[in-house]
Amino acid sequence: MSKLQGYHLAIMGATGAVGQQILKTLEKRDFPIRKLSLLSSARSAGKEITFKGQTIIVEEAVPEAFEGVDIALFSAGGSISEKFAHEAVKRGAIVIDNTSAFRMNPEVPLVVPEVNEQALHGHNGIIANPNCSTIQMVAALEPIKKAYGLQKVVVSTYQAVSGAGAAAINELEEQTNAILNNEDFSPSVLPVGSADKHYQIAFNVIPQIDQFSDNGFTLEELKMINETKKIMEMPDLKVAATCVRLPVETGHSESVYIEIEKDHVEVEDIKNTLLNAPGVTLQDKPTEQLYPMPAMAAGKEDVFVGRIRKDLDEETGFHMWIVSDNLLKGAALNTIQIAESLIKLGLVSNKQYS
Repeated sequence: MSKLQGYHLAIMGATGAVGQQILKTLEKRDFPIRKLSLLSSARSAGKEITFKGQTIIVEEAVPEAFEGVDIALFSAGGSISEKFAHEAVKRGAIVIDNTSAFRMNPEVPLVVPEVNEQALHGHNGIIANPNCSTIQMVAALEPIKKAYGLQKVVVSTYQAVSGAGAAAINELEEQTNAILNNEDFSPSVLPVGSADKHYQIAFNVIPQIDQFSDNGFTLEELKMINETKKIMEMPDLKVAATCVRLPVETGHSESVYIEIEKDHVEVEDIKNTLLNAPGVTLQDKPTEQLYPMPAMAAGKEDVFVGRIRKDLDEETGFHMWIVSDNLLKGAALNTIQIAESLIKLGLVSNKQYS
């Protein structure tokens, strides 16, 4: 099937926040679509969604819905991906999954196209989209790694509530209004994954994203650690992460400390490297107070980097500030870029994967 003819695309989780962003991004990028199937749970089936001026009825996700599909974009939760991804592959579709279900499976490529597009050649029908916080960090670090080597990464994230879904956004708004109006409220959403306690997010910071593991790190932190090593093909890279939820609606921010391999590298060298990096915009003029902020990054496709400075004690150490729209580059856009890379590389066909 040629690009001119277009492709049969399916979106699993079409009514969710990421699914809606995928539709907007597909339309904006004029992705070559011959047919579009929108899939969801039985509860959301029957809803009408407008795409490019046409009304499409959302269908219930069943295995047979993937017949004839070329590419299926999944963003409906890990349990749904585990249930339906292999069914889609059996029917000839390539699945690009936006959940954590397959990310660390050694048989499944974990891809950020600006970083490791070549990994797509090894797919067996399923490709994983990384964690949103991981995506923006590795996009900024890969060009630095190529130029100067990379030995260590320490990251602290400042993550928007939209990363926890629509319910978290609503709770932030409701709590903010309640506090400003001196009204009572009962937190029920954040932190997601906590069955025991929930805390207010309005005018607060929660140092927990996902559940805690036995080693004291949260699952979100372990995702960043393990995914970074896999994507950058550096299993021995030293990576540490602390992930924090902030009362920001859209846009994840990260304070990142790195140690490179080469000596005698200056801040201007790092800046010049990032100036030409794909998918990266350098915003770093401290004297003009120019630096990345989530309010400015919302709705934009790039990863924004600024506040680059050399460590005061470690010769090969550098600090930087990385910001990106978590629903766009951190989810929908990267998913679509993977699909575009598959087409560019000639990897989309009706081959049946076992």
